[in-house]
Amino acid sequence: MFLINGREQDSLAASDRAIQFGDGCFTTARIQQGEIQLLPAHLRRLREACDRLLLPFAEWQTLEREMIRLAHGHQHGVLKVILTRGTGGRGYSAAACHTPTRILSVSAFPVHYARWREEGVTLALSPVRLGRNPLLAGIKHLNRLEQVLIRTHLEQTTADEALVLDSDGFITECCAANLFWRKGNDVFTPILDHAGVNGIMRQHCIAQLAGSPFRVAEVHATEDALADADEVLICNALMPVIAVRAYGERTWTSRTLYQFLAPLCEHSISS
Repeated sequence: MFLINGREQDSLAASDRAIQFGDGCFTTARIQQGEIQLLPAHLRRLREACDRLLLPFAEWQTLEREMIRLAHGHQHGVLKVILTRGTGGRGYSAAACHTPTRILSVSAFPVHYARWREEGVTLALSPVRLGRNPLLAGIKHLNRLEQVLIRTHLEQTTADEALVLDSDGFITECCAANLFWRKGNDVFTPILDHAGVNGIMRQHCIAQLAGSPFRVAEVHATEDALADADEVLICNALMPVIAVRAYGERTWTSRTLYQFLAPLCEHSISS
């Protein structure tokens, strides 16, 4: 089901800048028992992205009501919200764009996440590297061609997820998840100041680690850092956290960090 500017429909104007230029942003939220997990955080993400993209969206109360209404009645599911600059003009100039477009949809929850939680996942190094761009780093904008290529290459392997580096060779993220690794009580995650998406669950995990026995640091690190790790996990707003069991020849059996974070992330209605 799609809701476009408050109306049930599944077509978008060919002139919408989401189609023309990928001009917009989105978020993907987990629905549990009819409620949206981490709803305030998803709204903050969209606000930040609109600010960064100079996208003049103002219908925040309407959007929140539509999100809640669409999620209601779904025991489990995925709510996706897309905001675009709307239509107006032919070229790159946004001067004629006055009415942003909001697109909401609900889809089925990915069934393989239950298996991943039980078994853990394997990673493969992606040959596709992310371009470094501080202006767009961190936000979830609509330009996802890098992720499409990463996924296409991943599907040619037997791995579950991809380890993705940036163009300078630093660990950044996975195709559709953020990454943490642990050495003793020290927990590390890539700093996302030049590339990657600052995911909702990544932010939630960092907040949960504050004041815990673990020390968390955002770092620039090469893939060699994983060889020395005691534990690796990945996360996104849907999973929400999954242990990594293998990357290449390296395997992990420790679940110390996973066991700490999993119950704190599994039922996160508000934050």
